[in-house]
Amino acid sequence: MRAVLIETEGATPRLLEDADESLLSGDVALDVLVSSYNYKDGMAIAGKGIARTHPLIPGIDLVGRVTESADERFSAGDLVILNGDGIGETRHGGFATRARVRADALVRLPADLSPERAAAIGTAGFTAMLAVLSLEDAGLTPEAGDVLVTGASGGAGSIAVTLLAGRGFRVLASTGRPAENTDYLHELGAAEVMDRRELSEEPGRPLQSQRFAGAIDGVGSTTLANVLAQTAWGGTVAAYGLAQGPDLPTTVLPFILRGVTLAGVNSVECPLPLRERAWDALASELDVDLLDSMTTSIGLSETIGYAERILAGQVRGRTVVEVTQ
Repeated sequence: MRAVLIETEGATPRLLEDADESLLSGDVALDVLVSSYNYKDGMAIAGKGIARTHPLIPGIDLVGRVTESADERFSAGDLVILNGDGIGETRHGGFATRARVRADALVRLPADLSPERAAAIGTAGFTAMLAVLSLEDAGLTPEAGDVLVTGASGGAGSIAVTLLAGRGFRVLASTGRPAENTDYLHELGAAEVMDRRELSEEPGRPLQSQRFAGAIDGVGSTTLANVLAQTAWGGTVAAYGLAQGPDLPTTVLPFILRGVTLAGVNSVECPLPLRERAWDALASELDVDLLDSMTTSIGLSETIGYAERILAGQVRGRTVVEVTQ
């Protein structure tokens, strides 16, 4: 088994060509076909608190082929997807050629998606769709007005822009590198591109001019506080990230004076029916040509050094990990 392994807390991960498969445990055994690289994976490899047990194989995503199953829902040969559910954090993850996982969070690979495209979607795209479904469930429609996506050039943000535009929303995309990313974000469907400094530099008044009918936020902290303050009456903000920080320097005023809803998005512990709903929607809605245009590939041998780049915000779109390379 080929695998990246974080052996002890604070240790530099190693790529092992003959890792011990007895490390693995779970109801379903898989050949990992492909994984993907997420911000969390960079944090785990850099020792920034994501890895909660050791030794640990990182990688919060995998797409695999079942080789053995103690659960009757799956049989050898089935193609499956797993996002989150603790892999790459408390259980061994997808940066390996083999895995053993829990059956309860596995989703069958939709017939219209290749393993590589499913990995390109990964936790980032899955999280983006969960956020879009939160806005849908809150009753948000394109007629309500503009929808903001923060962290729009990242993996989840890029897919959120594409999904919202595909549903007919007018999308405002916030990015820290507008000079580099404006054309890219317009190609994904953004109507306007904003410099993140408009939202991130300092908390403004708790209630500001009503600018967004809704928003998807992957940044947190001051940015999220300002987004809430600029969300229109009855709007919903779906929050999934904390790239700027976990704090939220705001007041209750957006909630009690404008009826704004802050909807948290958790992809790790997402129940199976919602997982299946999100993946069905991704398979039917996501423009695979746009997905391909935002996707790059690296080998398993490159994953350790890649952490520095993704944590520095130098990675745009989605990154697939070819575990055999």
